Amino acid sequence: MTLSDAPRINCKSLADLDSQRSGEVARIFNIQRYSLNDGGGIRTVVFFKGCPHTCPWCANPESISSAIHTVRRETKCLHCTPCLNNVRECPATAMEHIGQNISFDELVKEVLKDEIFFRSSGGGVTLSGGEVLMQSAFATRFLNHLKRLGINTAIETAGDAPAGFLLLLAKQCDQVLFDLKIMDIQQSKAALNLRLPRVLSNFALLIKENITVIPRIPLIPGYTFNKNNFQAILNFLAPFSLKEIHLLPFHQYGEAKYRLLNREYTMRDVPAPTEQEVKEFYLMAEQAGYIVTIGG
Repeated sequence: MTLSDAPRINCKSLADLDSQRSGEVARIFNIQRYSLNDGGGIRTVVFFKGCPHTCPWCANPESISSAIHTVRRETKCLHCTPCLNNVRECPATAMEHIGQNISFDELVKEVLKDEIFFRSSGGGVTLSGGEVLMQSAFATRFLNHLKRLGINTAIETAGDAPAGFLLLLAKQCDQVLFDLKIMDIQQSKAALNLRLPRVLSNFALLIKENITVIPRIPLIPGYTFNKNNFQAILNFLAPFSLKEIHLLPFHQYGEAKYRLLNREYTMRDVPAPTEQEVKEFYLMAEQAGYIVTIGG
């Protein structure tokens, strides 16, 4: 599904979304089919729009704002006047919306188009973002519906939300892909706008509730890509006796999106870690007893 195919529903803000009865509308910015990451098997990933965090390395900067906004792809633009920056009138399709409101029923219909791939591969549906917890009412109801249809469900989250919201959503998941980033409380707040004590408390709560949690650690130069921080993560995880861990090395795939959005990208000149550098962290996790996946 392209964003322009999604139904347009009048909705003023994300506050309006979650205030609607039973969470009947979501704001998304992409549906990615045939994903081999983000959970097991072939998956359809629904990207929710809006994130409270400020990670400088974010590969989906279009997910940060909860607003629907319009961009122009300069390589397509004819620099004519008839469209007046109107997406529907643009003759070159250079203008496009980022973000759409989509109804519950329409989103169910869209993901079920891939049901045969879920059944044959052991895959399913993953909700990502942005931060899916910003639209937790919709997401909880949506995953509950999929689970009743026998479809594997997962979320990707930083876990920085009231525990009750996270727990209700996590109970509808076959697995929770849970990001752990900077382990210093002050630095985590200053750099990412992330409440680390709440994140760690929520992580422990999910384990206590016997929810399958897979920790994911982004390896970001200048932030998380140092052995002290990584060891602090391993120390935090040690009491939970988890089997699996995912390492997510920094990459520059999102740079073009910052230019499209006219946003500053402070990580532009930061080199991606080498394979050998990543291997050192792989071995640390492996020696701690984990099955380690690069990517995921």
